[in-house]
Amino acid sequence: MTVPAMISSSSRAAPWGERVAVVALVLAVHCGVMLMWLLQPEPPAVTVSEMSVSIAIRQAEVAKPQAQPEPAKPVPPKPRVERAEKPVVKPPEPQAAETAPQPTAAVPVQAVAAPPAVAAAPVIDTAPDYRANYLNNPRPAYPMAARRMGWEGRVVLNVEVLAEGACGGISVFQSSGHEVLDNAALRTVKGWRFVPASRAGHPVTQWFKVPIQFSLKENEA
Repeated sequence: MTVPAMISSSSRAAPWGERVAVVALVLAVHCGVMLMWLLQPEPPAVTVSEMSVSIAIRQAEVAKPQAQPEPAKPVPPKPRVERAEKPVVKPPEPQAAETAPQPTAAVPVQAVAAPPAVAAAPVIDTAPDYRANYLNNPRPAYPMAARRMGWEGRVVLNVEVLAEGACGGISVFQSSGHEVLDNAALRTVKGWRFVPASRAGHPVTQWFKVPIQFSLKENEA
C-alpha cells in the first residue's frame, strides 16, 4: 500500500473513533454522577418535640383576643334633700298661777264572777207517743171495788220508754188518791207499746209522763 492510501484510510477511521470516545466519556460522567447521588447519606428526619408543640399552643392562646370588660354603668346622682327650716316656737307667756288639779280617788272595781255553765239538755226531735192507733194499747180496767165506792181520780205515771218501744221502769208521779186506781193504772201501762223518742233520726230511751183518768161517767158511756 502506498503512503497516500494509508493517509486516506487513517483520516476516515479517526472521526469514528473520536465519536466512540466521546460517547464513552459521557456515559462515564453520567455513571459517576448517579453513583455520587446514590452514595449520599440520607438527610436526618425532622422530629417535633413536645416542647415545640406546647409552645405553639401557648402562642395560639396568647393570640386569642381577650374579652373586654363591660363598661361600668353610670351611677345616677343622688337627689338633693333640702332641709325645711323649723318654725320658731315662742315660749308661752306666763299666766296667773293655776290651781293644780287634785287627784281623784280611784274607784275599786269589783270582779264579777261569771255564772256557772249550765249543761245543755239533750235536744229531742220527737217525744214518745202511746196514742198511735196501730199500738192497740187497752184502757186500764176500772176496779169493781172503786166502782162500788164511787171513787174517781187522775193518776200520772212516770214511764221509761225504751228505744225499742217497750216500757222499762214505771212509777207513780202523782196519785189519784186511791191506791186501787193507782195499781190498776200501773198494771195496764206496764204492758203498753210506745213509739220511742228520736234524736237526729235515731230512737233513744226517754222518761215521760202518762196521765190516766178514771171517771165513772166515761165508763158508763
